[in-house]
This record gives sequence, C-alpha cells and structure tokens, in this order.
Amino acid sequence: MEVIAALRLETNSVVIPENSGLPGEKNVFISFASEDLDEVNHLRAEAVSEDNDWEFSDRVLQEPFEGARAEYIKRGIRERIRQASVTLVYVSANTAASGWVDWEIRESIMLGKGVIAMHSGDVPPQNLPSAITEFGFRVIPWRYSQLISAIDEAAANR
Repeated sequence: MEVIAALRLETNSVVIPENSGLPGEKNVFISFASEDLDEVNHLRAEAVSEDNDWEFSDRVLQEPFEGARAEYIKRGIRERIRQASVTLVYVSANTAASGWVDWEIRESIMLGKGVIAMHSGDVPPQNLPSAITEFGFRVIPWRYSQLISAIDEAAANR
C-alpha cells in the first residue's frame, strides 16, 4: 500500500490559508513515497528550524493509487497542490515505484506550480519518477542552503 502526503510544518492542522498559492505566498506541497516518511520528517524538521517564511503542508493518507477511493483522494490532493506555490518532490530509491508521486508531479505541472526534486545524501537515486525525467527537472541534494533558494526560484519561475 502506498501513502501519499502533503506536509504542513507550522502546525498539525489541516487548515490551509485561503490565499495560499497566490503570488507572494510561500506554501510548499511535499510529495514522497510512504517508505520515506521518517526521513522526510527528519529533513523537514531541519527546514522548519531555520529562519524562513515558507509553510509546508502536512497530511498523510493511505490508499492504493488505483483503489476505489483514488478519485476522491485525487480531488483532495489536487486542492492542496492548487493552494501551494511549489511542489517539492523528495526522491529516493522508493520514489519511482510510487504512482501517487508521479501523478502529483504531473498535476503540479498542469496547475502551473513550480516543481523541485531533492534527495538526501551525495548521489541521487538511479531510478526517478518518469515525470521528473520527462520534464527535465534537476535533482539537487537536500541541503538547507539549496532548499530555500530552490523553492524561491521554482516559485518565481512557475
């Protein structure tokens, strides 16, 4: 079973400001494979501990990509992506197998959102979601100094 998630860093609330995703707003939707939840939680804690004005959404849902409730879940995720400025894709050895992650990337592109792909460690995984390679997104290491500037750049270029 796959898990899809949008991460909100400032609280555990699922309330998203009505104006999120508008020019000047800084809301990030994080897409990742369920197997990477612990690592993403650790990395996002690093980002929230620094002084920046970005908000990261937080909500975890469990459902197979082709399951009976998939369309209902897609509507909810689509709304979260719509409210974000940027989609941050955390890539690992697990990510390419996630139908949800690839769909979230494509949906983000369709909705005109900036997309960033980041990995931990020094070397990106060999296999990436097809949307990352198809659209030529650069995959950069998860370093705080690069994270915030990459988010700012993706938001400006969307």
